[in-house]
Amino acid sequence: MSELNEHDFEKIAVRLKRQALEDAIRITAHAHQEMAEEDISLEEILDVLLSARIVENYPQHRRGACALVCQRTHRGRWVHVVCTTSLEVAVVITVYEPRPPKWVTPLERGAVR
Repeated sequence: MSELNEHDFEKIAVRLKRQALEDAIRITAHAHQEMAEEDISLEEILDVLLSARIVENYPQHRRGACALVCQRTHRGRWVHVVCTTSLEVAVVITVYEPRPPKWVTPLERGAVR
């Protein structure tokens, strides 16, 4: 895959959508655990990646370039997915439902970081 400009959110979103459509997604053990704890389905993760609203970009992440992606799922709730953005497959590192106090809204961080 070609290198992406770390600030080109549109190209990152297009790549994540393509990876979701091609089933080029892997889920880490940590993300599986969070999916179970928060009752987040694989279908909801795909909802998020197919719509891919980039909230934050982490080009220097220890696992390689990653992004925090957010979207409302078919179940009507907001879900955050942190996944790689520069690999042949999107590796889902963590998933959760954004809640206060860490998140004021699904797209705006709170004071706690």
